[in-house]
Amino acid sequence: MADVTSFSEPFQRFAELFARAKGELSRECFPDPNTMSVATVGTDGRPSNRIVLLKAFDERGFVFYTNYEGRKGSELLANPYCALCFHWPPMGIQIRIEGRAEPTSDAEADAYFASRARASQLGAWASDQSRPMTQPGDLERRVAEVAARFEGSSVPRPPHWSGFRVVPDRIEFWRNRASRLHDRTVYEREGDGWRVTALYP
Repeated sequence: MADVTSFSEPFQRFAELFARAKGELSRECFPDPNTMSVATVGTDGRPSNRIVLLKAFDERGFVFYTNYEGRKGSELLANPYCALCFHWPPMGIQIRIEGRAEPTSDAEADAYFASRARASQLGAWASDQSRPMTQPGDLERRVAEVAARFEGSSVPRPPHWSGFRVVPDRIEFWRNRASRLHDRTVYEREGDGWRVTALYP
């Protein structure tokens, strides 16, 4: 891994670690490197956390897609501040990201939705995400109804399904070291650049 002093901003460092993580997939126990937790806060002040998949990233931020009417989506629309966390145990790496979630453009969401498997597209229409299911088989019946509706045609993106881009203002890189003397470096947005600070473990 490159020396931290060679990175004046966090995105290149993330990109190099992410590429390394993807290269380690041959290890049987290695998790999908796209897996990340997303923590949000509800209007009642209670935090909520779940696992989602990173679908894109660049210097603008980190992108994932979801149902805007589910708990995750509705909480982010009401309070866009959130936190992400990646953990790649075989590499001894954890990356924590804090920032503000912004909706992706319709064009971005349309392009990604079109790339999904048809079953996933139908599921996006059929599922009332986070809402109670009244009886067994409801989801399967709804999927069948949606499949019949779009039979013989492409499946458009539902109006309630889109993406969020988390624009970070704080990114912390954690690397495991012996005797729990872990290496921690935090990047905090400062004007048009980043302030880089080493932290005690």
